[in-house]
Amino acid sequence: MATQTTTTNTTLADGATAPKFPEQVTGMYILAQALHRLGLNDVYGLVGIPVTEAAYAMQKVGMNYYGFRFEQQAGMAAATHGFLTKQPGVLLTVSSLGFMNGLTATTNATVNCYPMIQISGASDPHMVDMNMGTYEQLDQFNAAKPFVKAAFRCSHAKDIPSAVARAYRAAVSGRPGGVYIDMTTPALAEVMDAAEAEKLFYQPVDIVSPVAPNAEAVKRAVSILSQAKRPAILLGKGAAYAQVDDKIKELVEKYNIPYLAMSMAKGLMPDEGPLSALACRSTIMEQADVVMVIGARINWMLSFGRGRWNPDVKFIQLDVEPQEIDRNVPVAAPVVGDMGLALDAILAEMQGVKMAADPAWVTSLQAETKEKNAKFAARLQAASTASPMNHWTALSAIKPVLAANPDVILINEGANTLDDTRDTITQSLPRHRVDCASWSIMGMGMGSTIGAAVATGKSVVAIEGDSAFGFSGMDFATICRYQLPCTVVIFNNGGIYNGIGVDPGDSKGLAPTTLDINARYDKMGEAFGAANYYVTTPKELADALTAGIASRKPCIINVQLAADSGAESGHIGYLNPAPLIEYTV
Repeated sequence: MATQTTTTNTTLADGATAPKFPEQVTGMYILAQALHRLGLNDVYGLVGIPVTEAAYAMQKVGMNYYGFRFEQQAGMAAATHGFLTKQPGVLLTVSSLGFMNGLTATTNATVNCYPMIQISGASDPHMVDMNMGTYEQLDQFNAAKPFVKAAFRCSHAKDIPSAVARAYRAAVSGRPGGVYIDMTTPALAEVMDAAEAEKLFYQPVDIVSPVAPNAEAVKRAVSILSQAKRPAILLGKGAAYAQVDDKIKELVEKYNIPYLAMSMAKGLMPDEGPLSALACRSTIMEQADVVMVIGARINWMLSFGRGRWNPDVKFIQLDVEPQEIDRNVPVAAPVVGDMGLALDAILAEMQGVKMAADPAWVTSLQAETKEKNAKFAARLQAASTASPMNHWTALSAIKPVLAANPDVILINEGANTLDDTRDTITQSLPRHRVDCASWSIMGMGMGSTIGAAVATGKSVVAIEGDSAFGFSGMDFATICRYQLPCTVVIFNNGGIYNGIGVDPGDSKGLAPTTLDINARYDKMGEAFGAANYYVTTPKELADALTAGIASRKPCIINVQLAADSGAESGHIGYLNPAPLIEYTV
């Protein structure tokens, strides 16, 4: 039975008048106003003690609250919102385990450089410090500190507007990341006169204050780039986040420099553009003599700048974080500062500069691209008739549908499903692909799907491995509840990596990687009122995906694959320690 909470004029035992809204407000209402006045009007969360009324207060002031089934997925939505908008996504959770569930997403946001604010209800810090065994007792403030850019604790209602404004600034300044606000129960419950509370609010000045690189660094970078015989530009998700698309386009096209995009930078320049070297990654690594790295980290995803790289390559690195420079390999020309200001300075410095690049460099990459793309197309064509379908069969059906709908945002996670989709689906628009990024974690799918749909209003397609979907699948219900324009495609091969694992012991039980090849994920659509399809052929898949996108309503598609489709760890099996026992996976 629903309960209604109202305020009335009542007299307390001591004769005083009880607080009454709107003359008096609580810390919960002050929190809602603090977020609203900074333009942070979309909040993702899961409510309970002590933050339920805070969510209602957010709706009261005109904000949008999206309720999830799992705090981690609400956090993934907030993080994706931050990546796509350059404003912090906001996560609201309860205390203790709710806080910890959310913190996994906030940590992921910090690692992947997405601006995000996690606000969690918390026990009275005095009771926590005295170890009194209070309700959901946990020192959340100190637990969060190692995993976030900044952390604030609000012990009084008067602290809230300042904490929110400072959290916003911390989340978006310099390298973006996750920020935590410990919203204690006393602060949330405290009552203030509305007139006094009003004095607490302020509009922060220059909440994002870009810092330009120094002129000498820019001259050095231009000198090295202009003298290169085999130059290349490597684009990372930091470049996509910065929304400096026109500047990158000018640099690439005006100076005829081939480019290679990391996964979430795909589409920043068209994957199929004439200067795209997407198919020539190995050649770029082995032969380029100068590589300008824009918004990417030279980490494990780039072999730490060593190994297969040309030992004489010179890196020019544009990054907002000074500590990223020389992290794994010496950088010949660091350009540290705001991405937009750095590119403006580089383009200005390059006016009148003549490039020394070998004309055969671009033409050789274009020839290699043409040859490799033809081989890949032949591979997809050969797989297109496989029955039962494998990953390539399914992707051969999906590829033309997404090509016909270029403005759809693609969310992608899995092992083989991630790797094969990344290789198959080309992007022509920036910030239209979101995946597990630098940490390569599983469990961002439904949260990121929701965050992308809310942040942009665009249609979203999530292509998920069956194992990956299991981490977040219950929040497909959230997609349905809010009637978001999202189509979820699940590649079911019955396992982690595949469904043919064998128990190597005597028990002959299920292998560690075995899931369920006969699972009917499409039935979730029936449960929550979404269009649902079970497909076994490429045509059925193409038709279902086309219908799902066109409907702009929730849709789920169970793609039945062969159990032997997929390899252990997809394209990164080399990261596994070498086994000494024999096993089948």
